[in-house]
Parts: sequence; C-alpha cells; structure tokens
Amino acid sequence: MISNPIIKGFNPDPVICRRDKDYYIATSTFEWFPGVRIYHSTNLDDWSLVAQPLDRVSQLDMNGIPDSGGVWAPCLTHHDGVFWLVYSNVKSVDSPWKTGDNFLVTAENIEGPWSEPIKLKFGGFDPSLFHDESGRKFMTYRQWGARHHSNPHNNIIIQEYFHDEQRLSTDRKIIFGGTQRKLTEAPHIYKVNDYYYLIVAEGGTVYDHAVTVLRSKSVFGPFELHPDETILTTSDKPEAALQKAGHGSMIKTHSNEWYMVFLVGRPLPDTIKITDNKISGYCPLGRETAIDKIEWRDGWPYVVGGAHTKLQVESPTFADLSSTTVTSQISPDGFIDNFDNNTLHPEWQTLRVPFCEKMGTLTENKSGLRLYGQEPLISQFPQSTVGYRWQDFDFDATTTISFTPANEQQNAGVACYYNTKNWVYCFVDFDENLGIRALKIIQLDRGEASYYFYEQPIHIPDSVNNISLKVCVRSTLLTFEYSFDDSTWQPLDVVLDAWKLSDDYVKGKGFFTGAFVCLHCSDQSGEGVFADFNHFEYVPHL
Repeated sequence: MISNPIIKGFNPDPVICRRDKDYYIATSTFEWFPGVRIYHSTNLDDWSLVAQPLDRVSQLDMNGIPDSGGVWAPCLTHHDGVFWLVYSNVKSVDSPWKTGDNFLVTAENIEGPWSEPIKLKFGGFDPSLFHDESGRKFMTYRQWGARHHSNPHNNIIIQEYFHDEQRLSTDRKIIFGGTQRKLTEAPHIYKVNDYYYLIVAEGGTVYDHAVTVLRSKSVFGPFELHPDETILTTSDKPEAALQKAGHGSMIKTHSNEWYMVFLVGRPLPDTIKITDNKISGYCPLGRETAIDKIEWRDGWPYVVGGAHTKLQVESPTFADLSSTTVTSQISPDGFIDNFDNNTLHPEWQTLRVPFCEKMGTLTENKSGLRLYGQEPLISQFPQSTVGYRWQDFDFDATTTISFTPANEQQNAGVACYYNTKNWVYCFVDFDENLGIRALKIIQLDRGEASYYFYEQPIHIPDSVNNISLKVCVRSTLLTFEYSFDDSTWQPLDVVLDAWKLSDDYVKGKGFFTGAFVCLHCSDQSGEGVFADFNHFEYVPHL
C-alpha cells in the first residue's frame, strides 16, 4: 500500500510524468529558491528530491517579489526524448488581480543542465503543455486580468505552441468557463483513446477544492462534463484526515494502470472545527502531495474507492518488483547537516535569490555555514536566510551558532517562518543599554510585532563562543530552548502559537506556502557582520 501524503511539507500543485519506468513529480516553490522541486520514484510510494531546475537568476528573477509570488504550478512533461518544464513567475499577489510572466525550459536529463528560458507571451497562470499524438503542441492556462471580484475570470484558454519558432499562435480559444464552484484553474489535457480529457482544479485551494473532469473529441472542444462533475473533493468530507484535495494530474503507468497526484492539507487535529458539515482548521505544513488510483468506467476516469482522500492507496502491480527509492523526505531519524560539503544541501532553500557569496559560504569555515548579515526577515529583498520545511506536527530543530555582534542592528539565530509578515525569531544580538550579548525573541503576527526578553534579556557570557538554540514544536505550541554548553538546556519562558504559521491563518490574497525552520543573519548597520552555524538537526517527535 502507498501511504499518503507521499511528499510531506510544503509541496503543492503536483504534476506527474514518466520516462519509461521512472516517475517524476514537480511541485511549486513560490518565493523560495531554487525554483521547482522535482522528485523521483520507481514505485509511486518512495520519492526522492532529484532536481531543482530553476537554479539561476536568468531563469527565475524573484528579487523583490511579494510573499506567495514567484513560481506557481509548474507543468513537467517528457516527450520527444526531452523534459519540458513550463512555469509562471508571479509578480503581483496582493492586488485586485495578479500578473506575471510565463516561461519554458527543457533538459535531456532530469538532473539538467536545464536550458535558458523561452518567454511565453500569454496572460495567465497555471500553464500546461500538451503534446498531441499528431505532433502538435498546445498550451492551456487560466486567463487573468482586470475583473470585479464578483465576476472573476474562470476561463481556461488553449493556444497552439510552435517550438521551432518559440512562439504561441495568436488564436486563443476558451475551452471551459468553469462550473458553479468557480476559481477554475490548473488545466491539464490527456488523450485517451478517442477523447481529449481536460482536468481542472476548482473551488479555490482551500477546503472546497475539487478536481473537475471534462472530455471532447477535439482538443478545441466543445467539452462535456463528467457525469459526477468532480472526481475528487473533500468539501463534503469534514472527517477526512487529508483535506483541500484538488489540483490533480494523471499518469498512465508502464503497467497500464492509472494514478492521479493532487495536493492536500492536513489540519492540526487540535484546531479542527466542524460546523454544518463544513470543516475549518490550520495546516502549518502547507499543502502537500498525495496520490490515488484511477479506474475507467464508460470512458470516464473515477477515483478508486470513491471521490474522497485516503491515507492508504493500492500500490501499482510493479511496486513489489521495484527497488526502494532512497528518499529525501523525512525519516524517523530526521535530517542532520553538519555543513561539511562545499555546496548547500538541496533540502535547504533561500528566499527569492540564490545562495551566493554575498549571502554566505561553506568554504571559509571548514565545518559550518557562514551567513553574512543582509536584510531582516521583513524584507522582500536579499536576506541571508536558509530554510528547511516543517514536515511534522511535532519536532525539535537544533542549531549551534558562533556570533559576535557589535551593535543592536546586528542579529543572528533561528526562525520559524511563513512569510515576511508572519514569523517567530529567537536570536542573539548586542544589547547596547547593557553592553552585553543577549538572547531575545520577536514574533511578527500578521505584521504586528511582539518583543520578548527585551526588558530582561538572557545574558550570554563573554566566555561562551558557541550558543545552541532549539525550536520545539508540539502540535499547536512552539517554544525555544538554549544551551551554552550544548548539553544543559534552559527553556525560554514564552509559549507561542505554531498554528499561526499556516495558510489558514495568514489568509489574504497570498497564502500558498508553508512553515519553515530558518537560519538567519541580519545586519541593518551594513558593517559586514557574519554568523557561523556549525550544525543543524531536525528530529520528528514521534
């Protein structure tokens, strides 16, 4: 059996493809760099991170983009012996309507090198590239533009794509205008026997999310709705452990079985409320990737066992013959990084810009990560921040830092971060009133700051070089501990709300990521301070 979710933590908007007996899922990364995460499996259960294709600014320029901007809903396909990756770079989020650019990159191998981008001239998001058996290629996407919120765009557009000329046809056709669920997006087209199948997401990427299916004898339509309209939703299943199901992508396996991947959210059990058969709750792990099996009846796809999510799914027939993939997803042992390589571990991501010499280095300190102070956590411009996804409701994350600030504008430490307006930061700074290094905490809650240990900061003795900091997350609660000898731990006497670092609390017009544990160094004085982190450990609390 396959256990859901198959890719834990912030990994939304999955799209699946295969090359022979190898399967790949690409997920959205939004403002986190590198852009797009691609996972590999041979059995559809164990998935390992194998590529982050948008690894340079020429492919993905996100400097200054808003929270939840950047890479939305990539589409990964394999055709003509080449991997094709289409993606958006969204540059306006908290506005009456959104805008951004769309691009295509290709590679012969999933690990790269990936090409320089081709800019695609169309106004929309969630682009998907369909390779027809006729040899023609078509781009579908959700249109955007200026509309009143009570009459939003729900139009799915198709345009032919001419790769030799690197351009789209100027003929645009609306092939679907959505159902009453509205918020129609994430189109994918599949050709099965005599029909073209259009699969879309509807209802918004929250608790009314759904997968809607249509079909037509022509790629241009007209499309008829599935007899059940939607083939997957949890909008009427408040008891389901996996909520928000939608944004589906189907695959035919090499054994002629069908599966669909889709995003889900796992609300913290202690936050769930059910009213009039509708659920609410908070999902700090963000939107994750799940899978289910598909069967065909009367020329239509159906989810095996019913149109709802399941924690256990039937494995494909070839799974027992597959070698288990070594997974980068969380194991009972967690994740340990001693920063003893000359490149940053791929599980780390940075905000908006690539890891570079201005941000930090792994070479000057032979066993450690040196971060040079840049912008603070509130900034949409280059920060010295590296982040690791939350993948569990209960965990400890520990780091050891060596840091000698010279003024109160310099700080370094560990943060639990959702976006620039929602985070909790435990850090070392220099208290100029007392003339000492000190431990303090700042919480930013929907942009409002709370300050802890400013009146009575935790004094760090001059003799202490290495300061150990620990984040302890237990369901809805978040606390910090510290140690000056790496063995005797002292709690910082403040209990914070872990559940607030979630899509459901942040809300607004951009709430699409998930919680991270971050290592951070800031220097608003511009004097060039740095902090050395010589260890990081993430351990699930089972």
